[in-house]
Amino acid sequence: MGSMLCIVVISLLVQVSESICPAGCLCPSYIVSCGNLALEKLPLPIPATTWTLELSHNRLTWLGVGTFYGLPRLARLRLAHNLISQLSPGAFQNASALRHLDLSSNKLQVVGRHHFLELTGLEELLLFNNRIARVESNALMGLGRLKHLYLSFNHISDFPFFSIRKHTHPHLLTVDLSSNHMSRLPVEDIALWPASHQRGLFLFNNSLLCDCATYTMLRHWEQKGYESVTDFKDEYRCLLYGDPRAPVRFFRNARFFENCTVGRTLSLVALKANLVVYEGELVKMDCTSSGTGENVSFSWTSPHQEGITQLLQNGSLRLNQDGSLEIPYAKLDDSGVYQCTSLDRIQMLNESREVNVTVVTRQPSEEPFNTGYTTLLGCVVTLVVILMYLYLTPCRCSCCRPPAASPGGSNSREERCTLASIFRAPSSMATSEPMISRKAPSAVDRHVVFLEPLMEEQNGHLKATFTQEQLAQFQWETERLTPAAT
Repeated sequence: MGSMLCIVVISLLVQVSESICPAGCLCPSYIVSCGNLALEKLPLPIPATTWTLELSHNRLTWLGVGTFYGLPRLARLRLAHNLISQLSPGAFQNASALRHLDLSSNKLQVVGRHHFLELTGLEELLLFNNRIARVESNALMGLGRLKHLYLSFNHISDFPFFSIRKHTHPHLLTVDLSSNHMSRLPVEDIALWPASHQRGLFLFNNSLLCDCATYTMLRHWEQKGYESVTDFKDEYRCLLYGDPRAPVRFFRNARFFENCTVGRTLSLVALKANLVVYEGELVKMDCTSSGTGENVSFSWTSPHQEGITQLLQNGSLRLNQDGSLEIPYAKLDDSGVYQCTSLDRIQMLNESREVNVTVVTRQPSEEPFNTGYTTLLGCVVTLVVILMYLYLTPCRCSCCRPPAASPGGSNSREERCTLASIFRAPSSMATSEPMISRKAPSAVDRHVVFLEPLMEEQNGHLKATFTQEQLAQFQWETERLTPAAT
């Protein structure tokens, strides 16, 4: 009885799924096949349980925001052979389960940085046979599970090799850039790829220039037995002296690369130079090259992948005859890595250099002393004032008594100004009548007078002595404080 109930439920589900299948499409199991129906927009309704959606060979022209909303299980999407020329930034929202995306044989022109941002689980991306001329630097940023990328038969002249690293695309096995319009390869960026990435890099049928760096890299791949080179040897060609009428096969005309050695080629990649400038200043970046003369040509790449020719024409940049590049008035947006490449057509040597420019805003002038210097200066000034007070301040002995004849006849001011006189009561108190009762004082009213002796040095030892004036004063004080005889 239970088994019969299960069969009935399954049959009802099949009938329901077939009932919501788009008109003209086939919906076997979890597949919705709507190919070759001349569709100009997405057919509706599409079951939410769809795993594979086939829309190839139709007339779709664009994909809007949220086109595949409501298909959380969609894993394979085929849109080949349509007329799609534009992808909205949110076209693949809520399609994170997508594993295979086929957009080949369409009319796409740019691979933007926001087109595939939501496809974090994508493993295979087919974009071959389009009109793609530019791939933005962050276009593949979120595709951490990507294994196979096909971009052949396009118009790509520059690809962001630097954006692909082992930690950003650990599973990458294939990058097909064959049959494009690339003339120069950033060998130093490709050299940073792991061996598994380099093994699956296809670069044949491009308009490459004949330079030692590219030749050495391809020869190294051939020796390693990489199928991307060994299976397409005759398709790897380069343009001798940059002339499209003189193509040369890399592996069939070794005599043109006799001067290329691995050691020499590796030394051609210079280290990155760092340059920090203020906003509004003149920036000059040198392009070091071992070659000289008219046979050496220079080219620069801006950090934002902009056309360097256009920037030179509108005055934003200046290219000098020695290959150096100048920014007349630096702006914050000019920050980034500028790459220079010099090509010697006679020796067929390619040299590269990178300059990392950082433009900062000029801040107000800093204080001449920071807190540490100010504290140190305060301590020094305080010490000087104390020393001046101790050694340069004249002695003002207001408490000294008028000079009196002494037995020794010494009445000098230096003798009267002792340390004891400095710390005595003010002169007003010393000259005024002592406020002491004339009657005989009691025991508690008695006073003891302390005099500070002068220190003399005798035979290397200090000896306490008293002046005649101190002795006379001591006698006077003693007589004044001694009670009168009755």
